[in-house]
Amino acid sequence: MWAASCLASCCAACACDACRTVVSGISRRSARIAYCGLFALSLILSWILREVAAPLMEKLPWINHFHKTPDREWFETDAVLRVSLGNFMFFTILSVFMVGVKTQRDPRDAVHHGGWMMKIICWFILVILMFFVPNEIISFYESVSKFGAGLFLLVQVVLLLDFVHGWNDKWVGYDEQFWYVALLVVSLVCYLATFGFSGILFHWFTPSGHDCGLNTFFIVMTLILVVLFAIVALHPAVGGSILPASVISFYCMYLCYSGLASEPRDYECNGLHNHSKAISTGSLTLGLVTTVLSVVYSAVRAGSSTTLLSPPSSPRAGAGKPLLPMDKVDEHEEKEKNKPVTYSYAFFHIIFSLASMYSAMLLTGWSTSVGESGKLVDVGWPSVWVRIITVWATAGLYIWSLLAPIL
Repeated sequence: MWAASCLASCCAACACDACRTVVSGISRRSARIAYCGLFALSLILSWILREVAAPLMEKLPWINHFHKTPDREWFETDAVLRVSLGNFMFFTILSVFMVGVKTQRDPRDAVHHGGWMMKIICWFILVILMFFVPNEIISFYESVSKFGAGLFLLVQVVLLLDFVHGWNDKWVGYDEQFWYVALLVVSLVCYLATFGFSGILFHWFTPSGHDCGLNTFFIVMTLILVVLFAIVALHPAVGGSILPASVISFYCMYLCYSGLASEPRDYECNGLHNHSKAISTGSLTLGLVTTVLSVVYSAVRAGSSTTLLSPPSSPRAGAGKPLLPMDKVDEHEEKEKNKPVTYSYAFFHIIFSLASMYSAMLLTGWSTSVGESGKLVDVGWPSVWVRIITVWATAGLYIWSLLAPIL
């Protein structure tokens, strides 16, 4: 007994030292990666609790205070939403705290990049506390999350538009024949992939012998938008480029596929999974990993974009001059402290807050029970409509980006 106690104490001490070493190794440059790791950890925790926490939560009187105990899916959804709420609170508090940080001299700059042991402990406490809040608060958060997730998707679209326009401007700016040819080749590849993809969608999601008018409408509408992109972009009054139009076209067709693939597995027009109701653990894991990577990439790109997120009133480094001369070392330190922050810390954390809502909706099927599909990631009619509406929003924003300069 004494030996076991000593062994446990040694293991705990080693674990604490290891955590302290990892946390202390997080530098200014790797802070954003650390936030991504913490966010990915919250998604993994949500998935695990969704699978195993239902029997325990059924025994908690402040959660299961109903006259008739809800089914297992209700507790699975509730566990995901509670972890998501804790994550949302953590990043929202940080966002509010970071409002107005403009230079590295601000003490809050050190809080953003350091204090990781304390931040991890606070995050853990917040997640635990969310399992003690009333069900009414969780229900309200569930309703708000639908809007927050939609806003996060809108941010994704804006980032994509910013990326493709920047890509096109960079290649055109070289003003060399090689880059013009490369631009044309990439555009052709994107269009071939788009139209080829549409043919595959017709084959998979409009099987013969079934009335699949809704799926046909989604695919045809997306093709109409693809043609419209090219017409508007190449109009002489607009003077756009074919590269952004082709990339946005392929992205819209991919979103259309993603929406159709999210249809319930027992839906007769979902030919892709019509005969695969039994989903393997590997497929579930792959779906979660894809979701994690997508959400984390979007959050990092949005949170680190200097073009979108640079504080407009950030002072320029070296704008002010000291009244008294300083040594070179002191002058260098002073310049480092007076450097403006390269991105908005507050908006960086807000993006993770919205991503917390979005990931909760993915893991719960947008909080809608879909029978056998309830165990899957991002499956159900709400997921379908969210994807399709995102296609239309992407089309509207892209066309507006072309017409706005003229108007």
